[in-house]
Amino acid sequence: MFHREAASGRWFELSLMEQLGNVGTEVARAARAKEAGNEGRAWNALKWALELFDLTIADERWRGPKRREICRAREVVCDFIAGDNDFASTAESLDRYFLPFAAASRHVERRDHDAILHRARVTRARSGRPRRARSRPRTSTTTATRP
Repeated sequence: MFHREAASGRWFELSLMEQLGNVGTEVARAARAKEAGNEGRAWNALKWALELFDLTIADERWRGPKRREICRAREVVCDFIAGDNDFASTAESLDRYFLPFAAASRHVERRDHDAILHRARVTRARSGRPRRARSRPRTSTTTATRP
């Protein structure tokens, strides 16, 4: 098992977008290695991708159509990297499939990070603890007029 931390439970805390975004990263590595003619690197990246696919398929939250689509994506990736490419896939078509998952998961991560910071500020303000001193002086916004 390559992804020991993921398999120990962390993987199952990620959203489907985050899981497929991570799978897509490994698929892209495998596709680039295949195009470069580096079969060993392509094979290793494919093994990592398949392990992440299997962890995603094992996630009980993804049932029915979602699980079927994940299984189909796994089949297409295997066919492209190690098979006869019966589905006529390209590295670009796989990128077009997986890239939106990675982009959406980054957007969610950023939004979640901002929400955590906001909650920490609110909690700190309510607790009466002093705020940390700023390294830059604040500019006054009371003198500025808005249209």
